[in-house]
Amino acid sequence: MKISTTQDLGLTIRKKRKKDGLTLQDTAAICGVSYAFLSALENGKESVQLNKVLQVLNCLGIELNAQVRTWAATDGEG
Repeated sequence: MKISTTQDLGLTIRKKRKKDGLTLQDTAAICGVSYAFLSALENGKESVQLNKVLQVLNCLGIELNAQVRTWAATDGEG
């Protein structure tokens, strides 16, 4: 799944958690984050902390791969 928004990331996490049969409470405890943090993350809140996001992804076995795109070169003409 292409992740381009916080909502996409939250949906991916929620789907994996539910597929694993875990509640929000259980997942938060297993991953070492608060229930409120995990709920906000799954709901696409933009105020989450990246280190905790990565902690949850790692805990649930979700890998993110960065695909670097290039910007089209411009010749200075507008």
